[in-house]
Amino acid sequence: MHPHDPIDEMQPATPGTLDRREFLKRVGGGVVVLFTTLPRFTLAEASPTPLPSEPAFNAYLRIGEDGRVTCFTGKIEMGQGVITSLPQMLADELDVAVGMIDMVMGDTDRCPFDRGTWGSLTTRVFGPELRAAGAQARRVLLELAGEQLSVPLERLEVAEGMVFDRTDRTRAISYAALTKGRAIARDVTTAAPTKTAANFKVMGNSLTRRDALEKVTGQAEYAADIRLPGMLHARILRPPAHGATLEQLDTSAAAAMDGVRVVQDGDLVAVLHQQRDVADRAHALVQAKYAVPKATFDDRTVYEHLMGMAPQGDPVAAGGDLAKGEQLAAQVFEETYLNAYVAHAPMEPHAAVASMEDGRMTVWASTQSPFGLREQLMSVLGLPEDKVRVITPFVGGGFGGKGRSGQGVQAARLARSVGRPVQVFWTREDEFFWDAYRPAAIVKIRSGLTADGAPAFWDYRVYYAGARGSEQPYEIPHHRTVAHSRGWGGPPGSHPFATGAWRAPAANTNAFAREQHIDIMAHAAGIDPLAFRLQHCTQAKFLGVLKAAAEQFGWKPGAGSGGQGVGVACGIDADTVVATMAEVEVDRSSGQVSVKRVVCAQDMGLVVNPAGATIQMEGCITMGLGYALTEEQHFRGGEILDLNFDRYELPRFSGLPEIETVLIDSQDPEPHGGGEPAIITMGAVIANAIFDAVGVRLFELPMTPGRVKAALDKLG
Repeated sequence: MHPHDPIDEMQPATPGTLDRREFLKRVGGGVVVLFTTLPRFTLAEASPTPLPSEPAFNAYLRIGEDGRVTCFTGKIEMGQGVITSLPQMLADELDVAVGMIDMVMGDTDRCPFDRGTWGSLTTRVFGPELRAAGAQARRVLLELAGEQLSVPLERLEVAEGMVFDRTDRTRAISYAALTKGRAIARDVTTAAPTKTAANFKVMGNSLTRRDALEKVTGQAEYAADIRLPGMLHARILRPPAHGATLEQLDTSAAAAMDGVRVVQDGDLVAVLHQQRDVADRAHALVQAKYAVPKATFDDRTVYEHLMGMAPQGDPVAAGGDLAKGEQLAAQVFEETYLNAYVAHAPMEPHAAVASMEDGRMTVWASTQSPFGLREQLMSVLGLPEDKVRVITPFVGGGFGGKGRSGQGVQAARLARSVGRPVQVFWTREDEFFWDAYRPAAIVKIRSGLTADGAPAFWDYRVYYAGARGSEQPYEIPHHRTVAHSRGWGGPPGSHPFATGAWRAPAANTNAFAREQHIDIMAHAAGIDPLAFRLQHCTQAKFLGVLKAAAEQFGWKPGAGSGGQGVGVACGIDADTVVATMAEVEVDRSSGQVSVKRVVCAQDMGLVVNPAGATIQMEGCITMGLGYALTEEQHFRGGEILDLNFDRYELPRFSGLPEIETVLIDSQDPEPHGGGEPAIITMGAVIANAIFDAVGVRLFELPMTPGRVKAALDKLG
């Protein structure tokens, strides 16, 4: 993670502390493996948050007296599949069947502290920690077995949760028998080695998603499905624009309805009823007048506004001498690339249920950061840590947008006010209004080629997106990359509404600009764009994915003609390298782009669950079609103009291309991120394929039919 793009910026959270007795009470009996310091995965890179001064007892796992293993993790399941892949990692280290592992996820009372589920960190950072915990727990169990069987540790081996004396296999004891009737807590004092790939039995195998049956049959419970006795449904009053100030409020008509409660708690105004439809009708009767600030820019003038406020840049990478590089250049290329604000638009809007009993607040929330939400609740409600619990059920998509958890705070404030459980789930209009958008961003690139067609220099500046993915993998002797914003923010007043992380934050913007500019240079040099990349990139993983994608795709130089074209792009995110190739067809009369085929090759190191990784790649490619071709938030100052899917257009299944994926067996012993990398190249690969098809460059995302047609008309 680049220091300019911190993953923890979405949600501050401070590791809590519990005494040993309370911690064991919460996780239950059996064999519990304890850590008396926080493992490294809990602190984000470049995080200023210190470790607590007192020991924080954390348990990753417990082996019960029935032999079942419970895995505790602050990570949450939102469709990325870690509810399946994490048990695979643990099963291999513990030598138990994966079906014997139960998952407890995102419960702040029972799980180790975790900063949040984002950044493709679960598998690549938490996964190794979980494996280490499994290996250490296995050692603890071997020690217990040695005591029970009176056998030296070096003579013991494990298979399917049974410990054997390898010299006499009749002498054996199960994990279940070791824990029966006892509560055993063991502190980890020495590290146990984890297994090598040659000894894996579970990792590397494709397993069906363990939540699949629940989800396809409707049994899976999301926050909006939770019902508590006496619960009220809340509808929140939404202002007409961000920055608007409430001047007049009349709730009398709503309050007159039978059973309706009206709450005004500072800036929070809500109507509540036991039935959601009644709350909806009461909400429609609320009369409110707001003072709305005058709009000074909109979605068309935002880039000029942003450049006028651009902060000073920070260097990301540099080498050689740019002035010397310019002197060597026979051709110079200078372009500006733009991307619009983009919504997260998850299928599940934000939802939460809050209940306060005996002075203790419990909140069930669709959140990517249960511990971050707990911190917010402690602050807003003035409660100590032991009086706040956050439980995360299944989350229906997040993509970075469910790290702020505003609906959880709303529900808790209302539950405290009315003294009853309260459910808040945002309407689709609420979701679009309160979303933290991917920021509008600008990339400016100036580059050059020598007389013989080799890269001479590269001067790259990115504004507002962030530095993630801005480094280029090519051998360019004189280069500089500068990021003019930290993460996805900007100076106060730069954005008219909240901005935040959006699946592979910054990397989509940076790949769109970089990989299209590389194509411009390749075309000017008269070299096939794949060949140009292979000539000027020496990094083995990039070369590997480019060659693998080309082989699967059947790449042919100069294939574009008659409105049909092909493109290539590559990049890196979450330590995973991808190369994507696409075939498109462009209707010259309308500007409509149809993506016919996409091939993506991915080197993600150790692949824990190939089926799960493939699904994530396919999801990234599908979602990437949206930001590339259709998704764009229109606004006027703080007024959001696209509040539902009648105006905000997502990719449709009817328009999906043929998708092919290739997972590289790189022999890398460590896993890397898989939830985001394949999305980063979609804008660039489609832009490059459009150029191959009809000879026009699109410098702004999304590449709508109107923008394509305008470019074609300009071409003549």
